[in-house]
Amino acid sequence: MANGVPLTDDDRWDWLETLRNKAVEELESGAEGCVVTCSCLKRRYRDVIRIAGREADDVIVRFVYLRASEELLLKRVKARKNHYMKDDMVHSQFTALEEPDESEMDVISIDVSGSLASVQNLTTERVRGCMEEERQ
Repeated sequence: MANGVPLTDDDRWDWLETLRNKAVEELESGAEGCVVTCSCLKRRYRDVIRIAGREADDVIVRFVYLRASEELLLKRVKARKNHYMKDDMVHSQFTALEEPDESEMDVISIDVSGSLASVQNLTTERVRGCMEEERQ
């Protein structure tokens, strides 16, 4: 990606499996929770992560989908300095994107067009709400 070349599905599989396995290791070592951040652009990528919840009864997997327009993300990427993600790669990300649909019940969708603080607050509120529901 640093060379302006988008990753392929083949590039991602081992990486996604490693992320999933490291998260499960954290939980097995006694962590109360684990947050993994990555761009799960396609449903099959999310499905690789979901395996953790299917293989262990005590692992609950939730995704936070940060929803934005291509125009908004392009504007934000252009404002970055010295970052590997170049503007032309934004379009390739949107081309690959398979937005979560209503059948993906484990996805919390967050509109990120607001300020960083408002997005953080909304995300925290929605995640805490899900956690409360799961405890009941």
